[in-house]
Amino acid sequence: MDTHETLKFLISEENKSTRVDLVLSLQLPEISRSFIQKLLEKGAVKINGHMCTSKKYKVNAGDLIEVTLPEPEPLDIKAEDIPLDIVYEDEDLLVVNKPRGMVVHPAAGNESQTLVNAVLFHCGERLSSINGVIRPGIVHRIDKDTSGLLVVAKNNMAHESLSMQLAEHSITRKYEALVFDNLKEDSGSVIAPIGRDPYNRLRQAVTDQNSKHAVTHWHVLERFGRYTLIEAKLETGRTHQIRVHMAYIKHPLVGDMVYGPKKQPFNVDGQLLHAKVLGFIHPRTGQYMEFETPKPEVFEEILNKIRI
Repeated sequence: MDTHETLKFLISEENKSTRVDLVLSLQLPEISRSFIQKLLEKGAVKINGHMCTSKKYKVNAGDLIEVTLPEPEPLDIKAEDIPLDIVYEDEDLLVVNKPRGMVVHPAAGNESQTLVNAVLFHCGERLSSINGVIRPGIVHRIDKDTSGLLVVAKNNMAHESLSMQLAEHSITRKYEALVFDNLKEDSGSVIAPIGRDPYNRLRQAVTDQNSKHAVTHWHVLERFGRYTLIEAKLETGRTHQIRVHMAYIKHPLVGDMVYGPKKQPFNVDGQLLHAKVLGFIHPRTGQYMEFETPKPEVFEEILNKIRI
């Protein structure tokens, strides 16, 4: 049985005259541009039924692109005895407090010391398989340098329920962040679409090109003049959403070298962003559950410095 997956895309007017490798990288953000170029070289891409091997081919509006993805080569994901800060656990799920600096799931060249390695050791085979061998049980992610709460599904029933809640924006996710400068208002919302930065594929940006609706609500917790501590509540969950939205309104996160200034105070490594509150309806019981975890020590130490 052929287990290769074939994906089909119809090129819109706004994407016409764009190189095919760029169009595919926008449509398939989880696949690297270099891998897409290899697919082209191997004849795995067809345009209007004809094989396309040139990455420089410029697409036309109405073109039908077919991409045949090979079976993923399994990464050698090993269970590792890494301590987990487990906030809650039952037969269906666990809620963990991820430390700053830990990557959520393995990728090529980064196959160990991730949250997945730790969860595999803790749970063994009792994890959902919906996201495959690389992201077993992982329903949602937070960035490497963001600390805080994540829910992990132990079975497919729990995973499907939690994914549905994410899609419906009914999961409660509140973050605390330290941002630059003094926000004029006490609260506000950023409603601006987020997509891949057309000028830098490693970043996200507020853009009308190949973007998705994104909403972040924020309110001020504490003011320090040059800095402000805020709570940010996600209505949607786009990649780097809080970081992109706060930079967009000219209040980037302290420590964020990607979306903020290159010179950062406090010698902090990575953005000061903490996933403080996580709430959802339990997939089996139907009861609403909410969890809260304190900010990491490095975050509190910096706040204490600027309070003086």
